[in-house]
Amino acid sequence: MDSDGTGEAAEAETKAPGPRRIVAAAVVTGVEGVIVATFGLFSLVLLATGSPDDMVQAATLAVTVLALSVLPLAAARGLWRRRRWSRGPSMIVQLLALPVAWQMAQNGGGLIAAAAALALAAVAVLACLVNPKATEALGIGPR
Repeated sequence: MDSDGTGEAAEAETKAPGPRRIVAAAVVTGVEGVIVATFGLFSLVLLATGSPDDMVQAATLAVTVLALSVLPLAAARGLWRRRRWSRGPSMIVQLLALPVAWQMAQNGGGLIAAAAALALAAVAVLACLVNPKATEALGIGPR
């Protein structure tokens, strides 16, 4: 450690999660990833305990959904650590969530509330990530 205390400042800076917008985007993106992973795990449990009509199709669905959960989880971790690369994957996840929310709303019933929550979360994360303070904190905006 330096005698002037710069070592402590550098260490504190790397641990700080950053502006609230980035923290909020990281948390929401992470929650989305956990929900997708939970659906994938639930699909695996149904595959193991039930008797699906098409075993290969059910297994493919479960594995695909689990693989898809990696993108938002990795993006959330990257945002939390203020990694420049993480903004793109998180924005892609949110842009993909919007048509999913639209389709859910078209099915009606209880899915309308879930669709509204998903769309609201996606728009909120996108708004956080295009904010100039957030882009600057991620090293994307003007310095």
